[in-house]
Amino acid sequence: QVQLVESGGGLVQPGGSLRLSCAVSITGFSIYPMGWYRQAPGKQRELVAVIGAGGSINYADSVKGRFTISRDNAKKTVYLQMNSLKPEDTAVYYCNVQLSVRSYWGQGTQVTVSS
Repeated sequence: QVQLVESGGGLVQPGGSLRLSCAVSITGFSIYPMGWYRQAPGKQRELVAVIGAGGSINYADSVKGRFTISRDNAKKTVYLQMNSLKPEDTAVYYCNVQLSVRSYWGQGTQVTVSS
């Protein structure tokens, strides 16, 4: 019933840019916080950025100044603009929404930054 579909990943050289999109199928999209997470092989999943219903934003220290999260409530889409990419940004990136008693996740999109 709740679906999140990420897109925009790919292969990029260090210093390059990518923009990820997450299309969300859910009623009441505009009232929920949306987040981007990432997980590299053999590592814990980590929070990248969160944007609240009112536009408040939090970033992981590792991406501050390089990544920008935004949302379009009319399109029910959340974006992650990634600039100045580094090899350590390589991971599967997941879109997340927190609803009542549980969260929902997309299938993920692979971002690979060559080293």
